[in-house]
Amino acid sequence: MQRKQRSTADQLVDEAVTALPDDAVVSREVHENAPAVVIRADRIRRALSVLRSEVGFDHCSCVTAQEYEDRFETVYHLTSYDDRTCELSLVVPTTKDDPVSESAAPVYPTAEWHEREAYDLVGIKYEGHPNLRRILLPETWQGHPLSKNYDRNQSQIVPLSEHANPIKEDSRQGDTMFLNIGPHHPSTHGVLHLEAVLDGEQVIDVEPDIGYIHRCEEQMCQQGTYRHQIMPYPDRWDWGGAGLLNEWAYARVIEDLADIEVPEYAQVVRTMSAELSRILSHLLFTAMYALDVSGEFNATFMYGFRDRDRVQDLLEDLTGQRMMFNYFRVGGVAWDVPEPRDEFFENVRAFTNDLPQKLEEYHDLLTSNEVFQLRCVDTGELPAEVAKQYGVTGPVARGSGIDYDLRRDDPYGYYDRLRWDVVTEDGCDNFARVLVRLREMEESAAIVEQCVDLLTDWPEADRTCQSNVPRTLKPSGECYRAVEGAKGELGIYIRADGTETPARFKIRGPSFSNLSALPAMAEGEYIADLVATLGSLDTIMGEVDR
Repeated sequence: MQRKQRSTADQLVDEAVTALPDDAVVSREVHENAPAVVIRADRIRRALSVLRSEVGFDHCSCVTAQEYEDRFETVYHLTSYDDRTCELSLVVPTTKDDPVSESAAPVYPTAEWHEREAYDLVGIKYEGHPNLRRILLPETWQGHPLSKNYDRNQSQIVPLSEHANPIKEDSRQGDTMFLNIGPHHPSTHGVLHLEAVLDGEQVIDVEPDIGYIHRCEEQMCQQGTYRHQIMPYPDRWDWGGAGLLNEWAYARVIEDLADIEVPEYAQVVRTMSAELSRILSHLLFTAMYALDVSGEFNATFMYGFRDRDRVQDLLEDLTGQRMMFNYFRVGGVAWDVPEPRDEFFENVRAFTNDLPQKLEEYHDLLTSNEVFQLRCVDTGELPAEVAKQYGVTGPVARGSGIDYDLRRDDPYGYYDRLRWDVVTEDGCDNFARVLVRLREMEESAAIVEQCVDLLTDWPEADRTCQSNVPRTLKPSGECYRAVEGAKGELGIYIRADGTETPARFKIRGPSFSNLSALPAMAEGEYIADLVATLGSLDTIMGEVDR
């Protein structure tokens, strides 16, 4: 399943450094996964423009901000939609007393939200940013919570001006109306607030307002030890059922940093359980999206939860939990499949054998339904180039015809030794995104069946579930790694300083970047289309408000 790599990492960094302006490069750094180049803070925009247009780094997957004793630092994690193995980290240091850097947003629009978060939490200012203001905290918040001099005991005041009419001085022609959608409303799929400006029923402006449930996940991971205390947290970033995929993201990055090999048998078990977790998430999307578009508790909603229950039963047998699985371990998985093995595998096969008929029901109820088609075809349009600008990944990107899937393009687990296909649709609309997820469930079932066949015949003496991992892990270095989560590219950056806990733990939630593209998708459409478009993103707020 792996595509041909364009070049080795050394060739890539040489090509990138050669293309960069001479006055931009300060030095190089060693990162575990991606070569790193240190860039001057007042040359970053030129450097990024060259890397995007001349070298082919068209995907800014993540932006990490952090503070050291003597400086602030922004790390731009760059890669290519055409070749995910080509990765480069641009490190941009700034002074301690005046942390100002050029903004990358004019080059990569996805950086607009990422840099706002960096400013909000760490305190780095980005010159030339189109809208540099807080994104998770109220605009009147005092201090930056991830900075070293932050006073946690200071009082915070939100003045009445925070609730002023944002379009009181609106100069647009026509009668405009400001409409709050959420933050407590079923159509927003969590605690999300949409600030919509309407002209009649047409959306002329919409801005997602996030930050209502920031749960300090990154900070809690920075206080946990690598071996045992961090792994329970990733499940809580996605309460839609994709927790095992999130666990794999953490496992992958720490196993790289600590140079830990995972036994082949455990890789097969991971792959099987991860795809069951993906099906669990996609079934929730199907059920809830039918509710979004139809507006009632219809048959699809009931069928979706009926089929989810079967998957949850399987994962409960395997992990002991129905949602917060905590099944992966550093170096493998917690335990083997349940006994009697034959009975468990028979139950898994019974589900995968029944799934094609269930998917036909969903197609009959949704994709073949004329009303559903009228609501979804040619609405929420997201052209491929726009999707790339916003760093969109997962089914949302593949619904825009972008052939990008980390399971194939940056292989891990057992995916590169199995037969399956990456699903894409070129409709670029809400309907295409529904089709992608329904078809992806078929591919996930095919992967699960192949894993079951392998595990059934696996010699008992070789069923090793975990490698021999030291009791205490104290890695050093920096690494960004990602997996193909249910919503897209779920990445984690860790800066390890030789202690038992990370010095910096950054989560790249796919829903964060996907949601930032909503204004580009919804403006000019009707308010009813806005609800359908938001639902098609399958946003989970646990990985947006981290």
